Amino acid sequence: MTSHRAHAYRRVTKTLRDMGPAKLRPAEQATIRVAADALVFATDLSSEEARMALAAAVLLTDELIDAERWTPSRAHQLLDDIWACGPGRAFGLPIAA
Repeated sequence: MTSHRAHAYRRVTKTLRDMGPAKLRPAEQATIRVAADALVFATDLSSEEARMALAAAVLLTDELIDAERWTPSRAHQLLDDIWACGPGRAFGLPIAA
C-alpha cells in the first residue's frame, strides 16, 4: 500500500466519523467502508470484489444526491477518496469524476 492510498483511506474513515449516524444510516456506512476496504487491499482492478464494492458506493452516492441528503460535490469527493484507496493511480488511471 502506498502513502497516497493510506491517506485516501483516512479521508474516507474521517468522512464516516464526521457524518456519523446523523447523516448516514448503518447500512450506508457499511457500504462505504466495504468499498474503501476492498480497494485499499486490492492489488489491481481485476478484483471482482473491489469492482462490486465500488459500484455499490456509486449507487449509494447517487441515491444520497437524488434524496437531497448530500450535495453532488460532497458525494463526488467521497467517491474520489474511495477510488484513491485503490491501485488505479498506480496504473495511470484517472480518479472517478
